[in-house]
Amino acid sequence: MKVGLQPALSDANLDASQASSQRQLSLSIVARPTGIEKTVPLNLCLILDHSGSMHGQPLTTVKEAAYRIVERLSPGDRLSVVAFDHKAKVIIRNQQVNNDAEKIKKQIDKLKADGGTAIDEGMNLAIEELGKGATNTVSQAFLLTDGENEHGNNERCIKLARVAAEENITLNALGFGEHWNQDVIERISDAAGGTLSYIEYPEQAVDKFSQVFTRIQSVGLTNAHLLLKLMPRVRLAELKPIAQVAPDAIELAVQRESDQVSVRLGDLMTDVQRVVLANLYVSQLPVGMQSLAQVQVRYDDPSMGQKGLLSEPVLVETNVITPYQPAINPQVQQHILALAKYRQTQLAEQKLQQGDRLGAATMLQTAAKTALQMGDKGGATVLQTSATRLQDGEELSESDRKKTRIVSKTVLQ
Repeated sequence: MKVGLQPALSDANLDASQASSQRQLSLSIVARPTGIEKTVPLNLCLILDHSGSMHGQPLTTVKEAAYRIVERLSPGDRLSVVAFDHKAKVIIRNQQVNNDAEKIKKQIDKLKADGGTAIDEGMNLAIEELGKGATNTVSQAFLLTDGENEHGNNERCIKLARVAAEENITLNALGFGEHWNQDVIERISDAAGGTLSYIEYPEQAVDKFSQVFTRIQSVGLTNAHLLLKLMPRVRLAELKPIAQVAPDAIELAVQRESDQVSVRLGDLMTDVQRVVLANLYVSQLPVGMQSLAQVQVRYDDPSMGQKGLLSEPVLVETNVITPYQPAINPQVQQHILALAKYRQTQLAEQKLQQGDRLGAATMLQTAAKTALQMGDKGGATVLQTSATRLQDGEELSESDRKKTRIVSKTVLQ
């Protein structure tokens, strides 16, 4: 595998007469096959909530979804299963999956719904189990919960998600029903580089598990970090300087590394672009082609058992001209709209938490218009529906809030 890295500026030209200009730098990053890859085993842990609220159809359908995942694992893949209520236990210890799928399914089938919810206990055991099979594998976890973490510690959950990321483990979160804490679960998935899914009805569990599993099967490179070296007279915005916009919107943390900044990306999928937007400010530059930044990706290639590889450095250049004429990149504009939709929805949620219902409705309407501008009709419908309900004096249900959060992060398929 190798890294495909394609930079693009929101406007390729810069006005030579301006003392300062702002540009969005889009970076499309993807894992590209070279034809010599070996199959990389998957190291998967299912972290399943079996608290009392999962009684009946919810737990039955989650078991069925887990069975389907077991059936899709290949010989040589590794699996562990952790179950939690108000405490956690290992149902299946980390092991290679060969011809024992039926035996594994029987162990999962023994789960009964009972007790409270301690998500962090389940996460802690899962990280331990995944660590046993982490060498030359792609380590992934599915965390499914339907409730608040009333027997656990939410901040410990976030810390464990960061530990998972440091150990090259991606944690995908699936919220089941209406009563899970969307703030905590989203922070977990964002911190651990995973995806967030909403299972509104039990019958959706199999499809949602399958969608996430298909996504993790496409992982080609792991532990990727974007390295961005800015040229003189170029700086990052101070507030929220870098964010991911595809396949999901996530605010990214920036770390200083000597004369450059580093941003953790996590897994890179094969032929599925990960798009990052950086907000740059550029001081006045002389006329002509000028370099603004150098970008690289540092990554691990599990198919070759290699760590800390570097992609070829790529220069980001702008054409400084006078008189100025814009050279707008329409694809970057789409990425800017995707990030705007996400941030506008976040502002709406903040206003709702502050009791400003009309302010929240206005921001959701703005986000709906942004979604329409980018062709996201499904997202626009969800956002406008929530805005209308608030304007009509109605409360947003837990389902409404969760749908709104999901559509703010991605484009509905």
